Amino acid sequence: MLTNSRGGVFILSSSSSASSEHFHHHYSFGNWWPGSFKGHRMSLPFYQRSHQHYDLSYRNKDLRTTVSHYQRAKKHSAIYTQGSTAYSSRSSAAHRQESEAFRQASASSFQQQASQYALSSEVSRKAASAYDYGSSHGLTDSSLLLDDYSSKLSPKPKRAKHSLLSGEEKENLPSDYMVPIFSGRQKHVSGITDTEEERIKEAAAYIAQRNLLASEEGITTSKQSTASKQTTASKQSMASKQSTASKQSTASRQSTASRQSVVSKQATSALQQEVTSEKKSRKVVIREKAEHLSLRKTLEETETYHAKLNEDHLLHAPEFIIKPRSHTVWEKENVKLHCSIAGWPEPRVTWYKNQVPINVHANPGKYIIESRYGMHTLEINACDFEDTAQYRASAMNVKGELSAYASVVVKRYKGEFDETRFHAGASTMPLSFGVTPYGYASRFEIHFDDKFDVSFGREGETMSLGCRVVITPEIKHFQPEIQWYRNGVPLSPSKWVQTLWSGERATLTFSHLNKEDEGLYTIRVRMGEYYEQYSAYVFVRDADAEIEGAPAAPLDVKCLEANKDYIIISWKQPAVDGGSPILGYFIDKCEVGTDSWSQCNDTPVKFARFPVTGLIEGRSYIFRVRAVNKTGIGFPSRVSEPVAALDPAEKARLKSRPSAPWTGQIIVTEEEPSEGIVPGPPTDLSVTEATRSYVVLSWKPPGQRGHEGIMYFVEKCEAGTENWQRVNTELPVKSPRFALFDLAEGKSYCFRVRCSNSAGVGEPSEATEVTVVGDKLDIPKAPGKIIPSRNTDTSVVVSWEESKDAKELVGYYIEASVAGSGKWEPCNNNPVKGSRFTCHGLVTGQSYIFRVRAVNAAGLSEYSQDSEAIEVKAAIGGGVSPDVCPALSDEPGGLTASRGRVHEASPPTFQKDALLGSKPNKPSLPSSSQNLGQTEVSKVSETVQEELTPPPQKAAPQGKSKSDPLKKKTDRAPPSPPCDITCLESFRDSMVLGWKQPDKIGGAEITGYYVNYREVIDGVPGKWREANVKAVSEEAYKISNLKENMVYQFQVAAMNMAGLGAPSAVSECFKCEEWTIAVPGPPHSLKCSEVRKDSLVLQWKPPVHSGRTPVTGYFVDLKEAKAKEDQWRGLNEAAIKNVYLKVRGLKEGVSYVFRVRAINQAGVGKPSDLAGPVVAETRPGTKEVVVNVDDDGVISLNFECDKMTPKSEFSWTKDYVSTEDSPRLEVESKGNKTKMTFKDLGMDDLGIYSCDVTDTDGIASSYLIDEEELKRLLALSHEHKFPTVPVKSELAVEILEKGQVRFWMQAEKLSGNAKVNYIFNEKEIFEGPKYKMHIDRNTGIIEMFMEKLQDEDEGTYTFQLQDGKATNHSTVVLVGDVFKKLQKEAEFQRQEWIRKQGPHFVEYLSWEVTGECNVLLKCKVANIKKETHIVWYKDEREISVDEKHDFKDGICTLLITEFSKKDAGIYEVILKDDRGKDKSRLKLVDEAFKELMTEVCKKIALSATDLKIQSTAEGIRLYSFVTYYVEDLKVNWSHNGSAIRYSDRVKTGVTGEQIWLQINEPTPNDKGKYVMELFDGKTGHQKTVDLSGQAYDEAYAEFQRLKQAAIAEKNRARVLGGLPDVVTIQEGKALNLTCNVWGDPPPEVSWLKNEKALASDDHCNLKFEAGKTAYFTINGVSTADSGKYGLVVKNKYGSETSDFTVSVFIPEEEARMAALESLKGGKKAK
Repeated sequence: MLTNSRGGVFILSSSSSASSEHFHHHYSFGNWWPGSFKGHRMSLPFYQRSHQHYDLSYRNKDLRTTVSHYQRAKKHSAIYTQGSTAYSSRSSAAHRQESEAFRQASASSFQQQASQYALSSEVSRKAASAYDYGSSHGLTDSSLLLDDYSSKLSPKPKRAKHSLLSGEEKENLPSDYMVPIFSGRQKHVSGITDTEEERIKEAAAYIAQRNLLASEEGITTSKQSTASKQTTASKQSMASKQSTASKQSTASRQSTASRQSVVSKQATSALQQEVTSEKKSRKVVIREKAEHLSLRKTLEETETYHAKLNEDHLLHAPEFIIKPRSHTVWEKENVKLHCSIAGWPEPRVTWYKNQVPINVHANPGKYIIESRYGMHTLEINACDFEDTAQYRASAMNVKGELSAYASVVVKRYKGEFDETRFHAGASTMPLSFGVTPYGYASRFEIHFDDKFDVSFGREGETMSLGCRVVITPEIKHFQPEIQWYRNGVPLSPSKWVQTLWSGERATLTFSHLNKEDEGLYTIRVRMGEYYEQYSAYVFVRDADAEIEGAPAAPLDVKCLEANKDYIIISWKQPAVDGGSPILGYFIDKCEVGTDSWSQCNDTPVKFARFPVTGLIEGRSYIFRVRAVNKTGIGFPSRVSEPVAALDPAEKARLKSRPSAPWTGQIIVTEEEPSEGIVPGPPTDLSVTEATRSYVVLSWKPPGQRGHEGIMYFVEKCEAGTENWQRVNTELPVKSPRFALFDLAEGKSYCFRVRCSNSAGVGEPSEATEVTVVGDKLDIPKAPGKIIPSRNTDTSVVVSWEESKDAKELVGYYIEASVAGSGKWEPCNNNPVKGSRFTCHGLVTGQSYIFRVRAVNAAGLSEYSQDSEAIEVKAAIGGGVSPDVCPALSDEPGGLTASRGRVHEASPPTFQKDALLGSKPNKPSLPSSSQNLGQTEVSKVSETVQEELTPPPQKAAPQGKSKSDPLKKKTDRAPPSPPCDITCLESFRDSMVLGWKQPDKIGGAEITGYYVNYREVIDGVPGKWREANVKAVSEEAYKISNLKENMVYQFQVAAMNMAGLGAPSAVSECFKCEEWTIAVPGPPHSLKCSEVRKDSLVLQWKPPVHSGRTPVTGYFVDLKEAKAKEDQWRGLNEAAIKNVYLKVRGLKEGVSYVFRVRAINQAGVGKPSDLAGPVVAETRPGTKEVVVNVDDDGVISLNFECDKMTPKSEFSWTKDYVSTEDSPRLEVESKGNKTKMTFKDLGMDDLGIYSCDVTDTDGIASSYLIDEEELKRLLALSHEHKFPTVPVKSELAVEILEKGQVRFWMQAEKLSGNAKVNYIFNEKEIFEGPKYKMHIDRNTGIIEMFMEKLQDEDEGTYTFQLQDGKATNHSTVVLVGDVFKKLQKEAEFQRQEWIRKQGPHFVEYLSWEVTGECNVLLKCKVANIKKETHIVWYKDEREISVDEKHDFKDGICTLLITEFSKKDAGIYEVILKDDRGKDKSRLKLVDEAFKELMTEVCKKIALSATDLKIQSTAEGIRLYSFVTYYVEDLKVNWSHNGSAIRYSDRVKTGVTGEQIWLQINEPTPNDKGKYVMELFDGKTGHQKTVDLSGQAYDEAYAEFQRLKQAAIAEKNRARVLGGLPDVVTIQEGKALNLTCNVWGDPPPEVSWLKNEKALASDDHCNLKFEAGKTAYFTINGVSTADSGKYGLVVKNKYGSETSDFTVSVFIPEEEARMAALESLKGGKKAK
């Protein structure tokens, strides 16, 4: 509350979520802290300084003190709890009184301050908001008004508005006081005039006064009591503020809310003081001033203290004081969720539904979100089942976020919902349903005068609909809420339609009529929670065509999907085709802001959807559609709404707004730089739409794509091949959707997508499933059973049977024709849904016929058969209201009557008299007395009217009338009476009757039966009663509510289109009592067909009575006609479920009879009547059903009958069930031939197809289509429909010798007219310098040559073959790695060809390990001549080769013996002569060397000999020989499976080529199996020997022998040396010889001369000293001493003799002998 200079009081309120939000954003000073004020300068918290909207509350100086007082009250008051708690503890009236008291005491500045100090949180917030808003916007006091009441007349259904005054406020007001109620609103929101302001004020006052009077309570309050309350409230407020003030004040001692009794006493004393205020003494005045001075000082100290506080201490996270609670409500009720939240800064609250933010603007009227005084609410209006969800309130500020959850469960009433309870007021509903938004329970009467009627207009004209609205009782200056609807959808003003409310009359104006405007128009007038509505239909006819015969304009052009690359446009086909079929449609586009229209498609499209491409990203377009037939092009449609070429995600981003305000936090996330990353494959690729004109693909972008944008390439391939062809080679796709055109109809394709960016093209996605190009949506079948019925003098209600199996049905077009004229006119130009329509504008008394056709995106169906003619005149008893029209399923489409009650209007029903009364033959006429004034609904209940429908006839060709006005109608009569009434089952209070069909059906199909019954008491029959009101279609009926043990008689009457037939004869008497019949009754209507010499087909109908449990099967018996009853035999051991059986194995010429028995869980029932006798024979001229596949691939079954009568007809069945209404089949009969065509043969069509010829002697034939036959027919159909040139080899690529590229394929055969088109990247190429083409029609080989592959040759190559009608093509894709590999191969082959022009290597250098374990380097050369040289290098050093190569065999070799590590290196061989040179290198280093050494080691290991055993003096040796040994060959020995541990006793080694294991001093433990493993680096090679048993014994014995021999050899006597072989000495000289001997024991020494013992003497002195040295001395040798001497040493181990020769010469003799020798030599020379 705020007091201005004029003394006016403003009560500020916020009645909408928008204003409430504004209030909190701009004026939320309710959370200011007193410490933020210091003198006249205000210090903003750090988190508010950057926000302008916080500054607004600080501009007014007078407001600061008030806010400061308020904040102190918030700080210290024990009453204050979270925002509005204090407000709730005391009424707003008390606050108003406080403010008034303070204003009166404003003479003193102290009293003004105390008055402001006493303001509560609610009043302070309101006052500050109003004052600041007024000062900042320059508004006068009268400008601060409540939101105008027009906002309450929004289309929020049945939302109760609460009174602006609480009950407590009403009580505190005097009865003669009128409360002035004002409300603040923003200038730009309301914009109302001063006159409207006055009207609102007056109305608000009027309502408030009525509320007060309605309470019937006269409340009077004395001025004294009022003052008492004011003083009490003031002191209570001051007591809560002054807890630290002086103790002199009584109020200061009561600072807590718990001491209410003391406060009450103070209030009493304050009242007394107020009464005697004029007699105050000076002492009292001085004391009060002192108290106020003390209070001021305390306030200043507190303000200084808080100014020093840390700002961060003011912040705290959101906290839920009151959490929202869950609710369970009925459907169509309203529900409110409440929560209260604390936090500073004030938290921003966002509401979520199932974790999705609630957008109030997206669902106007559905949700209302308010935030008032710390209380946050979410109101959900008119709850429906979809509102069942989990709701979350999220509170967020700079300190964090907190959520609270609540669930709403909407329950649906299972019975019929009575909406009158929601409009009847307080008398029938709880108070919440009876309270209007104006504050009192009342009932408004709303009437419509001067109403608009059914209207007719033409395209391009203007039209207005209007009516006068009368509301009683009238509330002055308050206007109702007016809402217009078309077909149940609210209308908003636009360039096409404008609404006007003048205060009494509501008008809807069409500035330019279009066919889209045709429909049911409803005006709804709402007054509070009560509303009324009125409806009428508007028809819009086509404008006159500029070209006679041109089609009408299409309608309802919309955008189904939009992205950067294309926009899919849809439309509805017009009802008028101009007299010739519509060939297709042209789509035009126009960029918004221009007037230039351009055509989007070159050829007309028939499908009513089309993707428009070639758009500029980000720009907006409008579209229109024109229809074309052979006459010309019609008018364009109404333009579509503008749509932007943007991805949906981009549109959402541009439209999005922040869901929460700035919180002061900036969160920065770091991501790894991903530029340069090749994007991954897209995911979830699928075909979203496929037609004969285009295919739409959709996918999801890859997860790995980097920060830069990505584009897409789409590829296709024919099913069953891997020849992928890029579709968009020139223009990459920017959106994850794409439309493909120019696909071959009928062919199967797969698709995949690649992503690309600057880093390259990524891997392809997974391919889609196989997609066949063609319209997936079939044109609907024609509607059936067109039934017109009278309505008014100018209208007829037409009902029909909806098209069966229709997909994506748009609606129906109805046409009317004056009977006999042959001229048809459309009844509607906008397709209607449902199965009923009221055709207006007919001529009274004229007879009309009607027909209907269905429409979907694929096109218009054929016309239905014509209805019967009907004369236009009012129905008996009145008729249906003129505004009857197709009903609307969604409210407010369900229309209301004049009293606002939602009517579920019933369709007209037929009643009938008692069948067996005075006039049993005459059914009564339809009665409409129960339907007067009611509106029509979309679904028609089952009535007798439906059963009176004529039998369906074959559809006539499209566009032609089905009726012939000159042809007489077929004579029809009611059927004859049924017969053989029998009781099939009886219960305690019901009976099941059965009867047989009448013999004569009257020329029309029987549509039902009526049963009457009567009691028979003591033989006296009673009065007939009706058993069924609705006709029953079966020949059995259960009559309920009978009396137990009572006897009854029955009659049955049949009915057809001609009427009700005569009743049957009265049945015998049946007693109503409990029966125990549990088994099923007999099957009936047995029939034999397709009789052949060895088979026939038996058919029957299920039993009328199935027993206590359902029938589970049937047994079929047969016997020969002349056989006895005991000769029946069953045909099936197990029960069959079908109601037919093909009987095989009959004998030709034999007559048979058949019977059938049904079975259920109780057992087998009685057999049926006999069928037959039938003779098994094939009659002459019998023909069979023949399957045929025509040139277009259409599969059909054909049958011909030569024995037809004029009344004969063909009847086709599938599995012996009529196929008349099957959407998958089409039957055409002409003369004696019939053909049943399959529209789309598939698995659903498997079965037995039979054709019967009526009015013949059982002529019939059948054809079985099983899975195998289905596959054969489909393959044959595809071959005929799409003939192909047979291909032996698909398109392939090969590289020729010189690097040329050859593309080739081979057809099985080609005629002379065969043509081939060569396509590269969807562009045809021709023979020239780059391409050479050749076709060999004899062999069928097609070739294309290219000299070399360049980078621009990357792409898709296709050969298109055409040979007459047959076509085929083959494609190869050369992109990416495939192309690069092929290009590299071609270049390599080119270089190879150049290299081979001189000496070259045919086989490059390689190595081979010979059997001798040597390494042989070899190569094969060619084109060699004598002058060609070959040079070997190792590590770039030439190798000298001894032998010279002759090149006879073309092999060059280099042998390396005993290859080892020293031979590692790089070997190179060069061929050269005058023609050029070639070289080959072989690296034998690193891994290559290891590989070679492994092979060498392998060869060495394989050359190892078997292990052998050798005994030595030291022990036993195991050994093996290899060719040679290298260190890389690892040798391992094992003994009895365990590796040998080597020691001084057991050693291994290699000696030369011998690998051995030495076992010294062997023991028995050394026996066993020894294995030598030679490991070549990869494989181990083993050699084994068994050292045990005899082998060991022999080896060990040999070892012992050798050991002893070694010992003996070691210790035997021997001459170590010193004696020469020959001693030549001169005579007379002394000969001294010394010899060393050895032996253990020391040997004995003896000397020999010329083999005789020689004894020692003086001449020859022989000595032996120390057992080691022997001396031989001859003093003065003579010639006698010459001879052979020997030293013999001997011990026990052996002896040894050392011989030497002593030759003594005389010097003279020597000279003589030399001379003689010289002389002999001279003679020989001569």
